[in-house]
Amino acid sequence: MEWFNVGKIVNTHGIKGEVRVMSTTDFPDERYAVGSELAIFMPKSKTPIYVKVASHRKHKNFNLLTFEGYPTINDVEKLRDGIVKVSEKELTELEENEFYYHEIIGCRVITETGEDIGKVTEIIETGANDVWTVTPTEGKPHYIPYIEDVVKDIDIEEQVITIELMEGLLS
Repeated sequence: MEWFNVGKIVNTHGIKGEVRVMSTTDFPDERYAVGSELAIFMPKSKTPIYVKVASHRKHKNFNLLTFEGYPTINDVEKLRDGIVKVSEKELTELEENEFYYHEIIGCRVITETGEDIGKVTEIIETGANDVWTVTPTEGKPHYIPYIEDVVKDIDIEEQVITIELMEGLLS
């Protein structure tokens, strides 16, 4: 089974079993909904700890969660630094022209004339639009904005992204 990161437990909060999660998902209300099943992967452990969300609320830049069967700070203290993940079966269908990061990372990027630019190795969120780090087999990475003027086609099945090479884009 494949797992996908949705957050990291960075600390406890209060004494009633709440954990402070730094979220990495675009769907926190869905991922952390009461009754949602999550897996927590601790550093140096390959075996997940399965939990069910008992409560969720937002506080400052964090999502505060409690889990069924973990009523006190002593119960959740051991979960600190755990990576919160969901299984592939929990992923939902996205709108047209929306993609999960794991679908984009690893794709080969080519120009409309067939020139190979490299592979997407990272996605940077800028606020305005995402920027893809495209790393060639040799040389420095390129930064490609995910905008309609540049990205012309995304073929997830073939793992190929076609871009229009605008002047100055690869310098």
